[in-house]
Amino acid sequence: MPRRRALPPHRRATATAMPPANLSISAPSAAAAPPPPLYLRRRPLIAAAALLFLLVIVVLAAAHPYGYAPWLANAAPAALLRRPVSTTFYSFDLLREYPHDPYAFTQGLLYGGNDTFFESTGLYHRSSVRRVDLKTGKVLVQHEMDGRLFGEGLTLLNDKLFQVVWMKNQGFIYDRHNFSKRESFTHKMSDGWGLATDGKVLFGSDGTSRLYQLDPKSIQVMKTVTVKYQDNEVPYLNELEYINGEVWANVWQTDCIARVSHEDGLVVGWIFLHELRQHLWNSGNTEIDVLNGIAWDEENQRLFGSSDHGAVANPIQWLAVTGKLWPKIYEIKLRPVDGPQDGSVEKLCPKASFYR
Repeated sequence: MPRRRALPPHRRATATAMPPANLSISAPSAAAAPPPPLYLRRRPLIAAAALLFLLVIVVLAAAHPYGYAPWLANAAPAALLRRPVSTTFYSFDLLREYPHDPYAFTQGLLYGGNDTFFESTGLYHRSSVRRVDLKTGKVLVQHEMDGRLFGEGLTLLNDKLFQVVWMKNQGFIYDRHNFSKRESFTHKMSDGWGLATDGKVLFGSDGTSRLYQLDPKSIQVMKTVTVKYQDNEVPYLNELEYINGEVWANVWQTDCIARVSHEDGLVVGWIFLHELRQHLWNSGNTEIDVLNGIAWDEENQRLFGSSDHGAVANPIQWLAVTGKLWPKIYEIKLRPVDGPQDGSVEKLCPKASFYR
């Protein structure tokens, strides 16, 4: 989280009126006029002192790095106005299982309506963009990518599918109804890992702790925030999904999903899904890779995910998750749990056992 900075100290100006020394007053040679009453002599001194005090305060306010003025409520440093963050933690209850292509190296996943998914798969000579039936796992439509490309994140904006590829500043836009209609684009992220959208902008990740906002027309970077939890950066942000005003991000090589505020990059929640991968592994599925992918059925408030992801919402919603080379897609319901308030990212989300 961004560190709070204490208000820089300011000096309080003081003014002390010193009596004039050896003051001589010229007077008519006739008779010296009597001095004015004491209360009349004090008034000019008090007025001068007050004026000097106000002048010093104005000068200090203008020179202060935050433009500090105690009578202005909006003059406090921005660091003092940042909202406190309360982190929530979730596990899950398993609801249903669906078949999933065990050869699909899932990199991007999103709900396509009518119990179908759009999926982007990776690996050289095996990458594709496909539409899949949820209940049967059958691939309904598929576009095989150039063997030199490694497919990554995928998102849907209006009727256009946006996809990025690994180790390149390149991506593609497909017609959701006809994958043969496509165009390419370039972007300025360091790499292409994850994509999501709120219907207005694209959110992107590049495997670091940076979360990008991209203009969907020009693909220019509009804003970048650093994702942090308890003042520590959260690296390896992978597949993304936009849900109820938040960006949910899988943390690569772990079984965790971070719920992120795209406004400031603060992590507001964690979802722990290690039991899913462990269950598959114990069942003899030793070729599986990590969790990755999450899709959300916004209309019915259901979440569907793949290898790196799990999902959570406000309030708790439904989620289906799978993984890279996973033979199952799991529909789950998120369940709040107590979490360590002082746990680091490494403690909360250790690397999956086969990455250690």
